[in-house]
Amino acid sequence: MASTVTDEPSKNSPDSPSRPGYGSLLRTRGAWTFLLPGFAARQPFAMLTISIVLLVQHTTGSYGAAGAAAAATGVSMALFAPYSGRLADRYGQRAVLVPGVLVHTLSGLTLTALALAHAPLWALFAAAVPTGASVPQVGPMVRARWGVKLKDSPLMPTAAAFESVTDELTFVLGPLLATALCTTVTPSAGLVAEATLTLVGGLLFAARKSTQPPVAAPGHARVEHESALRVPGVRVLIVTFLGIGSVFGGMQVSLAAFTESIGEPGLNGVLYGVFAAGNMLSGLVCGAIAWRAAPQRRLVVGYAALALTASGLWAAHSTLVLAGLGLLVGMSIAPSLITGYTLVEKLVPAGARTEAFTWLTGAVALGQAAAVTVAGQLEDRLGDGTGFLVPMGGTVLALATLIALRSRLAVHPRGRTVARGVGHRVPMTVD
Repeated sequence: MASTVTDEPSKNSPDSPSRPGYGSLLRTRGAWTFLLPGFAARQPFAMLTISIVLLVQHTTGSYGAAGAAAAATGVSMALFAPYSGRLADRYGQRAVLVPGVLVHTLSGLTLTALALAHAPLWALFAAAVPTGASVPQVGPMVRARWGVKLKDSPLMPTAAAFESVTDELTFVLGPLLATALCTTVTPSAGLVAEATLTLVGGLLFAARKSTQPPVAAPGHARVEHESALRVPGVRVLIVTFLGIGSVFGGMQVSLAAFTESIGEPGLNGVLYGVFAAGNMLSGLVCGAIAWRAAPQRRLVVGYAALALTASGLWAAHSTLVLAGLGLLVGMSIAPSLITGYTLVEKLVPAGARTEAFTWLTGAVALGQAAAVTVAGQLEDRLGDGTGFLVPMGGTVLALATLIALRSRLAVHPRGRTVARGVGHRVPMTVD
């Protein structure tokens, strides 16, 4: 693929809309030393929720209990993710990753053992909180390493697109792998694999000290991190990503409930695989296109398609129809995710991007946590596919917010401001 997501011509090539391709990016010296372990270490982020849902539902027989346990993990992940980003910039990625992956592995295996022992729900919550809080934020860390490697290179937009596609593949492959393990091996296999990947991938990624960003001075780090959430566009994107999380969470619970209700639990992996295929294909295509439309416009259009397709899920009562709609929903998610991450690169100062990325990944986790809780309760009490109402509600509300506040996503040229003279407070931009 020779081109990637762009919104304006390169400064280095004003007459060409395309950017250096994926091949040039992947030939960057030393890139594979953090890409491969980073890919393994970021899979657990997408495997955790569905692994908990399938295991706890198996041991308790309740989707409500399974959703609540998964929600405890997702909420703690969302709350601690930005704090993890701050610590990584202040003390270095290795200093945060090594203890983090050890805590996560121990907590995840403890949660597995408690579920298999039919421990009370409060005990599952007690293990779920540290499990979620310690999920390594590898995706934002990889993005930060690209920044160190490339600096002002014209490959930076290519790296942004590549990481967006990688994040998308993570959201696809993680749940698919977890579902396959839980349904074909044993219900605990998903969490065990998640803990193993976290430990091995996280430690290998942390070992690559030469590519991690330099540690900023404490005072400088504090100023940079204060600016991430103050960017109005970041707050709009957080709401947008909450809606995307509601799709992942609602689909995971509702597909499992649907396949069990028709007596074919093994179809869960097939249906999620169709959803994943649409997601993956769309993500690869979006990452290869040299876009001309403004990113905020692309986000509104892509999100409208997501809300429209997600709204039809609750009415699907056959496997074939549900597979078709799942494919369309998956194809609609990738443009929204990729455009959202691309907007962060354009809206947020470089020193605050790691935190901004963790806010977005945390928003997906929080939306997913809320969705599995509500969808689980709906499936327990009402059944008949009512859990699919959650993706519809989440995306429609997020779309309304996005349309109302889309002006905050406008990308303006960055510059520094200076006073126009003594006694004047009106700023002017200096290129």
